Amino acid sequence: MDDRTRKLVAELNRASDEERMSFPEVVGALVGAGVERYHMDLVRCERTFYMPDGAFEPVPTHASPPAAQEFSASGVEAAVRVVQQGEVQYREFCGRIAQAGCVGYHVFIAGQRVVYYGRKGGQHVEYFPGAKP
Repeated sequence: MDDRTRKLVAELNRASDEERMSFPEVVGALVGAGVERYHMDLVRCERTFYMPDGAFEPVPTHASPPAAQEFSASGVEAAVRVVQQGEVQYREFCGRIAQAGCVGYHVFIAGQRVVYYGRKGGQHVEYFPGAKP
């Protein structure tokens, strides 16, 4: 990953944490930079961006509340719906998915989906709006 892309992902991370950019805006910018996917670790407070060649860049991110012990796919889905509708912002969304037992998620840009997961491997797959499963 070149320095320009490292700086870009760090800025996109900040913009997301500061709620200056929406998820679709961040993903659009990542597509333009050639980023393949990213992983958000809610426990470590770290987002890692990956390039197609295997290069990656871990970036510290905001803290979320501790995740519930049990994973609730319906709780994660409900949080996704309210953030998509603009009823809550990103940090509130992260709090809600943590309450639903989510400890992290993978955003697969080319695959147009996000996989949310819990402590015991429970998961919820959410497709980007308009994407086909």
